[in-house]
Amino acid sequence: MKIPLQITFRHMEPTPALETRIRELASRLERFSAHIMRCHVIVEPPAHHQRQGFLYDFRIAITLPDREIAIRHAHPADHAHEDPYVALRDAFLAARRQLEDYERKRRGELKSRAGAAL
Repeated sequence: MKIPLQITFRHMEPTPALETRIRELASRLERFSAHIMRCHVIVEPPAHHQRQGFLYDFRIAITLPDREIAIRHAHPADHAHEDPYVALRDAFLAARRQLEDYERKRRGELKSRAGAAL
């Protein structure tokens, strides 16, 4: 199944390379959940007046049958996010972790803690 994907660029011109990368990463999410109904990615650079530089902000909204996962991934102190591909990667990693947690809960599995005493 192919995930219905919407990509929105705010306050910047769309770039074909970035859009292609978003499509690649969104299609990989299907490995972690077959229940994804929709995915919306918003790309937005913050205002130029910020002191720490031009850090990209990616928002990802994933619609599932009984829940919506919302990722807003902006780390003001992380200068690596001046590169939109690094910021995008981190946002999709966060989305993947939340999808894995969602699927674990659907199956009734509990997250195990390393070193927890029983």
